[in-house]
Amino acid sequence: MIDLQNITKHFDGRRRTRAGSGGGVVALDGVDLHVVRGELVSIVGPSGSGKSTLLNLIGGLDRPTSGAICIDGQRLDALGDDDLTRVRRDKIGFIFQFFNLLPSLNCFENVALPLHLRGWKRKQIDERTRELLHLVGLTPRLDHLPDELSGGERQRVAIARALAVFPPILLADEPTGNLDSHTGAGILALIQDLHQRLRATILIVTHDLAVARSCSRAITLRDGRVVGDERREPAP
Repeated sequence: MIDLQNITKHFDGRRRTRAGSGGGVVALDGVDLHVVRGELVSIVGPSGSGKSTLLNLIGGLDRPTSGAICIDGQRLDALGDDDLTRVRRDKIGFIFQFFNLLPSLNCFENVALPLHLRGWKRKQIDERTRELLHLVGLTPRLDHLPDELSGGERQRVAIARALAVFPPILLADEPTGNLDSHTGAGILALIQDLHQRLRATILIVTHDLAVARSCSRAITLRDGRVVGDERREPAP
């Protein structure tokens, strides 16, 4: 499903690289990773270890300096910008820590926007959007603006938007990081429920131990390298 081979990512900058030469930062340094369809995987590690960079590369939001990234056998690093955009549109849903909702659009409109961009018919958009908002428990709030919602409700809208076309891959970057513990637990339960219902492949970058323990696999990064790959029974 997802296959990374010897991935490196270097950023230009004033800091010295970890290898000791000047002129840039090594965010990822020879990462190999294979994720099978339907896995629920946490990506953990200290700040600056390369977690979000790894997620951005898998999601096609950035390109590696070297190495190969394959989704269903298709090499993302070899695609042109238009083809890469189509892969993101059709195969990958993103859930961000700070929601990234458009403040002038209500819940319904935020969730429906990706479907409008895909050229769906209005009736199809209406049906799918209502289905998604029901799935995340927000049917009573569909006409509310983001600033009229709680943090947990905004994250639920963001999750519904990420599921617009029921993509086979969901990538979540600190989905509970901007929420209190009670609300975060609710979002975690929702993600677990969606994983069971949809059987999507889900990767979650997190500092939250409860989130990491809820996953059947934990990848640990340190200094841009994979230093741990643990499979276990998820916590109830």
